[in-house]
Amino acid sequence: MNINILTYTSNIKNNLFRKENLFLLIFVLGIFFLDRISKKVILEKFNSQKYYINEYINLDLVWNTGIGFGLFSYTSAHAYNFLTIIIFLVITFLIFYALMSNLKDKIAISIIIGGASGNFYDRIIFNAVPDFIDLHIGNFHWFTFNVADIFITLGIILYIVLEFEKKKV
Repeated sequence: MNINILTYTSNIKNNLFRKENLFLLIFVLGIFFLDRISKKVILEKFNSQKYYINEYINLDLVWNTGIGFGLFSYTSAHAYNFLTIIIFLVITFLIFYALMSNLKDKIAISIIIGGASGNFYDRIIFNAVPDFIDLHIGNFHWFTFNVADIFITLGIILYIVLEFEKKKV
């Protein structure tokens, strides 16, 4: 057991400073800052009204205390803090998993980490995540979301597609 932990730790250390990981770190930071900029603009310029972009998209600020798309929203501080710790652990796991993955998987996981980091930052700073993109057709509205949620969703879809590709081979 002890040898496996040492081998695993050695593999992480050897993979950490690979050129592809440094590029992916820049990619993660780019997604994080794109999300931060979008939220900063919305928070600074937004007053409490909805902005109608067109018949399918509105900008409508909603503070989300749950996870993606408002799921598991809690008013209890204990539940919120527990969920925040779980999110931190998932992000940490994804970082270690990405370090050990092949390049295609690293890209997909990095997209997820970039988005998740943006929302995690908001959870720590604001105790909620600002969601503001409201997609709708007529009176049917999808969950309000933000730029980080877009990247998390795209990363998950890419990862699923890559897994299906592996199964075909």
